[in-house]
Amino acid sequence: MSETTQQVIELLKKEIHGIDDVVIKKVYTEEGNVTVIYISSLVEKMTIQSMIFIPLANHIRQILRVAESVDIKNIEIVLQKLNAGHTLLFFHQLNQLRTIDTYSAPTRSITNTETESTVIGPQDAFTESLETNISLVKRRIQNPLLKTEIRTVGTETNIKISIMYMDNIVNKENLENLRERIDNIDYPYFTDISELKQLIEDNPLSPFPQYYMSVRPDSVSQYLIDGRIALFMDNSQAAVVCPTSFFEMFISIEDYYNRWSTASLLRMLRFFGFFLTIMITPMYISALTFHPEILPYELLLNLQESRSKVPFPPIIEVLFIELIIEVLREAGSRMPAKVGQTIGIVGGIVIGTAAVEAGLLSNILIVLVATSALLSFLPPIFLMSNTSRFVRYIFILSAGFFGLFGQMLAFAWLINHLQNLKSLGTPYMTPFIPRKATDLLDGVIRFPTKYLMAKKGISRAQKK
Repeated sequence: MSETTQQVIELLKKEIHGIDDVVIKKVYTEEGNVTVIYISSLVEKMTIQSMIFIPLANHIRQILRVAESVDIKNIEIVLQKLNAGHTLLFFHQLNQLRTIDTYSAPTRSITNTETESTVIGPQDAFTESLETNISLVKRRIQNPLLKTEIRTVGTETNIKISIMYMDNIVNKENLENLRERIDNIDYPYFTDISELKQLIEDNPLSPFPQYYMSVRPDSVSQYLIDGRIALFMDNSQAAVVCPTSFFEMFISIEDYYNRWSTASLLRMLRFFGFFLTIMITPMYISALTFHPEILPYELLLNLQESRSKVPFPPIIEVLFIELIIEVLREAGSRMPAKVGQTIGIVGGIVIGTAAVEAGLLSNILIVLVATSALLSFLPPIFLMSNTSRFVRYIFILSAGFFGLFGQMLAFAWLINHLQNLKSLGTPYMTPFIPRKATDLLDGVIRFPTKYLMAKKGISRAQKK
């Protein structure tokens, strides 16, 4: 046995001490002794038998031809290969180390999406397997110009990520900007791509998501064809698309499967629904506290009658019911599906009815809050739904202290903030600021498909 090989094996045993799922076996072959080392939790038994032990016994020279040679003295690379699911083969007489990728850990099968479901169009969704997600995109874009760059992030975990883009139309400046941001990340552990997204955003303090996230291969594929860049992470289901705009957070891939008239109606509902959900309850506070004259006389009488037994000012009343809705929503999402639905429906009805009868809330406010809560779920991207909930509290407090003047100040802050936001260096308010004429064909009004051939301005795609 070679002294160098034995020293490396002994050093490796010290490094993997305490890892009980590491398997070390010695096999006698035509080429002499071979020490086989692998992690059983990352390799299925049938895989290790068919790819390693049977060839070692019968076709060892085939393994020597196909296995990857690794510097036996570089212990860091050896450990990295082992933890990535490779099987290490130490050939003692040859004083060589070869590795074979035998990673075959169990993965979830491709299923329907629960967060971005559609009636029309494909129903498959990404899984937690990086290879599976890449294949789902490449099945839709069968083009050699679709490039895939594999990198690792996480100083302690070395999680693999993939950068995908169309080489002929992607903006090189955006691509280089994204590469630089990823290379500068110094973070120990990633459990989901949403953590990576927060580290590479232009403004991490903003409540607005600056990158598009999706679990649908058809949606990501469409953005790639438009010149965007997609990010995937191993063990994460979602994909991140950048750059993106504020308006695209209200676009569903189903809009392109529907007729243009139906898609336009739904887009207007989602887009203006965002502003309604942050304005409805603040308007209630402003009208009752500072500006009752803006309401029709009959409606004002109804409001006064409804609030005749309520002992709190409107702002306390609104904050109370808004927090109750948040508690019900959070409790329902943390419980099993059937129990969560029961809590959401029964809890809302019981608490709302009891609060009105007890004189804690007005029945008109219950209607407004319920409408506002429903409107917050209209955006197809859940992160934008969470944003609307946060922004609504800013408008509620502004209305409670300053009335309509406070609401207008909050609205001015909102527009100014959106104008200053960027997504991978691109203006977040595209296509409105700055405006590109062809982008308006796929804006709030979606024109028929034959007019949507041009690439969007946010991609700044290169001319062919």
